[in-house]
Amino acid sequence: MPAPYATHRRQLQLILEAWGMPAAAAASTAEIMSWADLHGIDTHGISMVPPYDERRRLGKIDMRAAPRTTRETAVSAVIDGSGGLGHANARRGMELAIEKAKAGGIGIVAVHNSAHFGACGFYALMAVEAGLIGMVTTSASGIQVAPTYGAQARFGTDPIAFGAPGKPGEPFLLDMATTTVAAGKIRNKANENLPTPPGWLVTAEGKPSTDPREVSKGGFMTPLGGTPEGSSHKGYGLSAMVNILSSALSGATMVTDPMHTRKPGTMDIGHFLLALDPGLFRDPAEFRAEVAAFCDALRATRPVEPGRPVMVAGDPERRTAAQRMESGIPVGPNLLAKVREVAVASGAAWIMDG
Repeated sequence: MPAPYATHRRQLQLILEAWGMPAAAAASTAEIMSWADLHGIDTHGISMVPPYDERRRLGKIDMRAAPRTTRETAVSAVIDGSGGLGHANARRGMELAIEKAKAGGIGIVAVHNSAHFGACGFYALMAVEAGLIGMVTTSASGIQVAPTYGAQARFGTDPIAFGAPGKPGEPFLLDMATTTVAAGKIRNKANENLPTPPGWLVTAEGKPSTDPREVSKGGFMTPLGGTPEGSSHKGYGLSAMVNILSSALSGATMVTDPMHTRKPGTMDIGHFLLALDPGLFRDPAEFRAEVAAFCDALRATRPVEPGRPVMVAGDPERRTAAQRMESGIPVGPNLLAKVREVAVASGAAWIMDG
């Protein structure tokens, strides 16, 4: 049965605390992870418990670490994540960016020596809820994407999030990978023994493939656009941009460096967090009204199918969150069993069975 949001969130906190994460950081991280699951971003919440557990046991993530500001100006800062899980690092980064934007109009924070931080959209939404524009990028640990015309993996899913305040409770909130599809969609096709559409995958030689198990055989996911004819160079370019902002700017290991994720004691993932005050340019209330009217105009677009209305970035996730807050957050039985195994092994109380 789907677990209530509060139970789901509490279970995550108990596991994190059992791993040695301080209580305040565990509560904050559990909030970010459960936010992802609540909004239907199921690849970035409780499903990350098994890989986080593996990485901490291998000494790649320090659950007791805390972020440290190592360089700072009126509008910028650099944070050393101290080898810890990324959620606390990115949250502190956006908090600092917001403080600076409130004071001087813009705040930009680069983070290095970090790890996976969950869903980008959470941090962009922090800026939005402060009345600001937010932009977030992060480098990735898994290298499984070949650049256009390439037959070698060079990138991860390398996401971007962008948020802007508009109608209360309905901001524009874009959160996207720079790959053609999320890896989870490929896994779903494999589970159903169905072929993937052309453009999602290529073989180890860079040839088109519709085999959902291609990556496990040495093949690659494709950049957004899928094929050169479908403009995959655009996704390739966006992925490169993400890595320049996230890693080159922060000093994190570049995705093309042979030492990427291989440094002792750290994943050394990089993040980029920006907060911008629209009041630098016009009355903030007018800006918000303009964004709200713009989004409403897009929603009012005549749809191709009458029962399938046009939505704006953030709408599908908000709809899912409303449904799951009412009915609970579903977790697949196999995943739930793996998480329970991790919890029991760590000594955390298990509260999701009833």
